[in-house]
Amino acid sequence: MSANKLIRNPIHLYRYLLKECKKLPINAQDHYRHHLRQSFNSHLDETNPERIKQIMSRAIEDAEWIVKKYSKQPGI
Repeated sequence: MSANKLIRNPIHLYRYLLKECKKLPINAQDHYRHHLRQSFNSHLDETNPERIKQIMSRAIEDAEWIVKKYSKQPGI
């Protein structure tokens, strides 16, 4: 089952993305956790359901790309 189907609201997304951060190298985790917090806070006032779905979908795609990027790097 894809992450998009499991994540029903922004709080689920936030928890999912925090778990994904744990898959990254230690030195990258702080950077991406900070970025995650900043992004979440910048979209707190969003009320349009379509826009929220779009943001959530993009966040999942970005997280998958970042995890894949770091998993391909040797020695990490």
